[in-house]
Amino acid sequence: MPIRPRTTLPLAGLPLAGLLLLAACGTSPGPTGDSTDDTRSASAAPAASAATSSAASPATFDKALHDELVAMLERDQADRNGTPQTESDQARTVRLKEIIRNHGWPTFALVGEDGGNAAWAIAQHSDLDPAFQQEALELLRAAVAARQASPGNLAYLEDRVAAGKGEPQVYGTQIRCGPDGPVPATPIRDEAGVEGRRAEAGLPTLASYLAEMTTICAQNGG
Repeated sequence: MPIRPRTTLPLAGLPLAGLLLLAACGTSPGPTGDSTDDTRSASAAPAASAATSSAASPATFDKALHDELVAMLERDQADRNGTPQTESDQARTVRLKEIIRNHGWPTFALVGEDGGNAAWAIAQHSDLDPAFQQEALELLRAAVAARQASPGNLAYLEDRVAAGKGEPQVYGTQIRCGPDGPVPATPIRDEAGVEGRRAEAGLPTLASYLAEMTTICAQNGG
């Protein structure tokens, strides 16, 4: 099982760069991490239907939903930073499924950028439900196409799902701390073209990203 560094990040006004980094370390299910629950969500069809309807009509900002998602992310991060929470990753996954069933993917128009980033982070950490992660990936892809979600978030979830299946990554975002420093959780497909793909997604260069991860791995004992 890969080593999982705990990244200390500010919870209030968490920047996108920090959000992306919090999901960097190799915690993916299957060959690169934890065991998985491959039971498909019973809410899959309603979720897809809700996403279609929300894309068809402009969303109205929902402050209560925004606040709930941001608070969920705060608990997610507190848990990872050593403060145990009564709510588990699985519980947050279940709640995100309910939100998607009722509202579709939480878009920027519906919950703001920080609310959308929070929804992505919860999906990114839903490793015990890979079927739901796949559904979330498809919904997030559609939201990015509509400019209602972050391309960088999509890149991370694309790689998370691939790494969970033991497949090559596209962007090289899923990293684990090896004995000699950070290494990709699974190989990077077409590594020669990875910098171009990262640039298109708004991500920093792979070299600078690995340098950040080197610091994090060192801080967490390698």
